[in-house]
Amino acid sequence: MSFTSSDAGIGEGEMRLEVDVIAVSDVDRSKQFYEDLGWRLDDDVAPMDGLRVVQFTPPGSGCSITFGLGLTTAAPGSAEATLVVSDIEAAHKELVGRGIEVVDVWHGPAFPVEARQPGPDPERASYGSFCSFNDPDGNVWLVQEVTTRHPGRV
Repeated sequence: MSFTSSDAGIGEGEMRLEVDVIAVSDVDRSKQFYEDLGWRLDDDVAPMDGLRVVQFTPPGSGCSITFGLGLTTAAPGSAEATLVVSDIEAAHKELVGRGIEVVDVWHGPAFPVEARQPGPDPERASYGSFCSFNDPDGNVWLVQEVTTRHPGRV
């Protein structure tokens, strides 16, 4: 498979995940939740009957989420995604401060739940500490601390 450069600044061989569609049952409730989360509202348009597109981007992210009406046949609450932060304890504190119900910080594997150990990784190893929260429909947001990337990652 060969890809070419374009005016969008995408280099040859690159593919970027920039938007992920998630299913929600109440667009306005979800819009309020993501606003309360502090994510940037990029768009809220209804170009025709039965279609509404709402897009939010987390702070510092190159990837956005989109939800609305007429976008997906997926069940509300079926999405699972990971947000990356440089300080899991600071991220957890900010989420709590925003009124988000967030699971306490843990280390070890993210799944299964039974394997989780309380608190951040004792060595603060990159990719080793987590917390999580759900949106109003149960879409899962895993928050992972990454301080040093594996080789080849941007």
